[in-house]
Amino acid sequence: MSDIIKGIQFPIVASTKKISTTASAKYILSSAIQSIDPHCAETMRNETNWRKNYPIHIKKTLELSLKNTKDTITIAQSGLKTAHEHFRFYRHGLSTSFKNAISQPFEKLQTHQIIGKSNSLPEWYIPYKGKQLRGQSLLNQIQLWQEKKIIEPSHAEALRKVYEHPEWLDLSDRTMVLLGAGAEIGPLSWLAKWKANIIAIDIAHLPKWTLIRQTIEKGNATLYAPFLENNKELGADLLTQTPEIVKWLNQFNQNLDIAALAYLDGEKHVRVALAMDAIMQSVSEKNKNTSLMFMSTPTDIYALPISFKKEIEQQQRQRSFLEKSMTQLISQFSCKKILHKAIFTDYSEKYTIYDGLVLQQGPNYALAKRLQQWRALVARHQGQCVSINVSPSTTTQSVIKNPLLQSAFNGASLFGVEAFAPETTNAIMAAMWVHDLRYPKAVSQPNITLTHPLDLISSGANHGGLWRTNYTTRTVLPMAALYGNFKNKKRAIS
Repeated sequence: MSDIIKGIQFPIVASTKKISTTASAKYILSSAIQSIDPHCAETMRNETNWRKNYPIHIKKTLELSLKNTKDTITIAQSGLKTAHEHFRFYRHGLSTSFKNAISQPFEKLQTHQIIGKSNSLPEWYIPYKGKQLRGQSLLNQIQLWQEKKIIEPSHAEALRKVYEHPEWLDLSDRTMVLLGAGAEIGPLSWLAKWKANIIAIDIAHLPKWTLIRQTIEKGNATLYAPFLENNKELGADLLTQTPEIVKWLNQFNQNLDIAALAYLDGEKHVRVALAMDAIMQSVSEKNKNTSLMFMSTPTDIYALPISFKKEIEQQQRQRSFLEKSMTQLISQFSCKKILHKAIFTDYSEKYTIYDGLVLQQGPNYALAKRLQQWRALVARHQGQCVSINVSPSTTTQSVIKNPLLQSAFNGASLFGVEAFAPETTNAIMAAMWVHDLRYPKAVSQPNITLTHPLDLISSGANHGGLWRTNYTTRTVLPMAALYGNFKNKKRAIS
């Protein structure tokens, strides 16, 4: 095996001698539900058009997770165990199971410290449309987002709590690990202002680390970064140096708050999600007081309170005759691919299932998000503090490089949806992490009783309005993109 292949990799299928991300996804997801519903697991394995039909099976997995709380945890544990055993790890031409590789570091990472030069006190504001919202302006905007149903009441209340407790922002007592420290919507820039002890992990890339260093030096925090002694270049690769990162993190004596922030395109996103999961699992096994943090996407499948369905159906009934007629015609003419009304699947008197998956994001993205949700559920079940909140659709470079998504974001306002700028999302989601760590009654705290474990996933959501539209997310995108293109052309002409 060539040494070009390194680190975490999808396994090679014996019959074809090639890697198949589809085969791996079907294997991991079907294994997760095998003990709960063998028939559904078999149906999943036999799916012949995974790229088109994976949402059906993701939804079925969630339905089975809703069955009872025991099944929720069983599915999550089984899925994670299968993933760790299924993937391979390559080093120096040799392959081993990823599960075994984690405990076999080859090199030793050293630690470099960067200390902020500022003496400023921690503060929080929200950058929004060219302004820095503070005080009453900040509270007014939170209220406006809530009234427009851009954010859920639980999300709004969490932000108000942070505003009411500025003392929470002094994070000098926390040691916060950023897996993917340079992530565009990560909290680094805010932790750097809040006196945090930051452990930053990202690839060795000079421009990236120059920006990280500048961010820290302008703030009041302290940062610790890994490096290999033989080259002195800051950074560590989550995909190829996973065992080394685990060993290095376990040398810290403090309780760690670990955030999974790294994002990569396509199948690499699954691999980096697995790397972050293994790091979280290994560090948590050594220190039970480790807390975890994830940011979810609104374009996924969720178990929501039944009130969501009732409100959407009421909205649909209140549409004008013209709107109903036009959208019904468009939906039928497009074979339900454009402006098909939002459909919720009732599972019980308390829950309905919302399907917000977007096919353009692909099955690899959906699998990566399953790994993160499964880890969140298992960790909280085991007594850990887990912060996992839905973050809004954001105009990051990784998103807007997709022409369809960029145009759809530009036209999202047509449906009452707001796409957030990265700096706004950064401020909001950093505050949510602080809330989940500091507030004793937050759903992140394992001693707080939930009606169902899946409430952890849906609570505190900032979905940008996507969950409250009259139409399914993937059938809104084409029309939003058309409107977005129209706006761009109109702007160019004027």
